[in-house]
Amino acid sequence: MSAHDPFARLPRAASFTVTSTTVADGAPWPPEQHSAGLPGGKDRSPQLSWSGAPDGTRSYAVTVYDPDAPTGSGFWHWAVADIPATATELPEGAGDDTGSGLPAGAWQLPNDARAARYIGAAPPAGHGVHRYVVVVHALDIPAVGVPADATPAVLGFTMAGHTLGRAVLTATAETPA
Repeated sequence: MSAHDPFARLPRAASFTVTSTTVADGAPWPPEQHSAGLPGGKDRSPQLSWSGAPDGTRSYAVTVYDPDAPTGSGFWHWAVADIPATATELPEGAGDDTGSGLPAGAWQLPNDARAARYIGAAPPAGHGVHRYVVVVHALDIPAVGVPADATPAVLGFTMAGHTLGRAVLTATAETPA
């Protein structure tokens, strides 16, 4: 695991709270949140609840990012845009193929595997512990305005000037050698 901070070069934003019944901050993902290609993996998105977003929040986005992936640019596992400001949680499994658990108006962007859904952790065997940075972004706009085929990186770039706050939870995963 490297010390790479994915927020180091982004504009500062207020902090608020995200919790999960699926995983505690700093703890390993349960098997269901791993890739279906691994034993016990189900590509099941985590349950998330958030509170204390900054005043002026008009929508949210959720991202899950592995900064430790051996790609030079990390790996985006999930990105959801245009979550209404009235939402305060996503149920476990909301990031399935249809986004069945997402609130009305919210939608999933293609991840780095180019699937518009949550894809679970799958660090290379023997590569060590990877961090999975789960972020709820509080935005000052009701809709982020990126195309449906945009990458999570484009979403992040577009959100940068509209981010009022970030609620961050970090999970981990490791595949033994």
